[in-house]
Amino acid sequence: MTAAEPGQRTDAFVESRDHPAIAYTTAAVLDPVADLDRRIQQGSVQLTFDGASGYLRSILGALNIPIESQSLVFSQTSAQAKEITPRNPRAVYFNDTVAVGWVRGADVLELAGHDRHQGVVFYSLEQKPAAKPRLTRDNSCLLCHLTWDTLGVPGLQVLSTFQMSDDPNAYATGVVADHRTPLNERWGGWYVTGKPGAAQHRGNVPVIVKAEDLKKGPSSPPRLMSVAGQFDTRGFPSEYSDVVALMVLEHQTHMTNLLTRLDWEARVGSPRVREAIRDLVDYLLFIDEAPLSGRIEGSSGFAQRFSEQGPRDRSGRSLRQLDLDRRLFRYPCSYMIYSPAFAALAPAVKDAVYERMWAILSGTDHARQYARLSPADRQAVVEILGHTVKDLPTYFRPPVR
Repeated sequence: MTAAEPGQRTDAFVESRDHPAIAYTTAAVLDPVADLDRRIQQGSVQLTFDGASGYLRSILGALNIPIESQSLVFSQTSAQAKEITPRNPRAVYFNDTVAVGWVRGADVLELAGHDRHQGVVFYSLEQKPAAKPRLTRDNSCLLCHLTWDTLGVPGLQVLSTFQMSDDPNAYATGVVADHRTPLNERWGGWYVTGKPGAAQHRGNVPVIVKAEDLKKGPSSPPRLMSVAGQFDTRGFPSEYSDVVALMVLEHQTHMTNLLTRLDWEARVGSPRVREAIRDLVDYLLFIDEAPLSGRIEGSSGFAQRFSEQGPRDRSGRSLRQLDLDRRLFRYPCSYMIYSPAFAALAPAVKDAVYERMWAILSGTDHARQYARLSPADRQAVVEILGHTVKDLPTYFRPPVR
């Protein structure tokens, strides 16, 4: 990415990733994947290779990534597109700071670690036995993972692909989905297991269909509690592509990109830092979250495992508690406020973020879009943050009225 040109988006980082203040290509990284590679080479960690899934299970264990987070995508929208079909979907696994992509039969595992300063850093791991396998940095991933949709920084995205004709000249289209995206536009090209409420969505149906069938309108997605019977699941650690895991992943990917964008704008001395703060805080507080229609229920156990992590306040409340009736989370403030990337923001930038949050949570900012936060929600968020965030300013302590 280079300096802004006419017609470019104004809500994204426009300087080079190798600006002297950033040095994405050459600066040292401290993300969890780089740390794991160091430990493997030192001999303190050993990976186990198995014939069905290669290093997948061992990598998930070493990086503390839950199998329950498995989400399955069958649209051909990754570097391993030729290997991906509805009968052999790509599996994505994640925690707060790492994502792993696995395609059965492919030559490599794909990994992405969120470095607190450098944004998302991409790696590959050859799927062949070795005494000390290497997690190799792979900047070729930036062809798709550094775009306007990732806010001009190396980032992550969840793409919902719209159905397209089987005409060889047809071009796939879709949307990058996050918690602001209406459910009826989500999950095209993904398997979705569990109960997604009453909303129609785009999951569980073919992406490429005959031209005459496309004219009939979108197909109704079948309800799946597991993917057993949809394809041969040998090698997959789970038979689920959990709807709740997908929704959390959608939220987290854009939040990750917002954190990187804000840090980079501040480091290069951009005049758009204040705008980046507003964008981050609005998303952090779920101001534009798309409403749910009906109860969402997962299938893999992800919801319970995710909610149990905490941290919790003195009343046992946590920002990881899920709602799944009206909205994704019970309390409208992202758990990503606990992330290493948020903690690593420059003190002046973090103070400005807190000031903006307080203006909304205290009701000082009377803009209409913030009316969706009820007094009870504001109070709860302030109390939870007060008990779980160590460097929170003292002005967060008074009760919100």
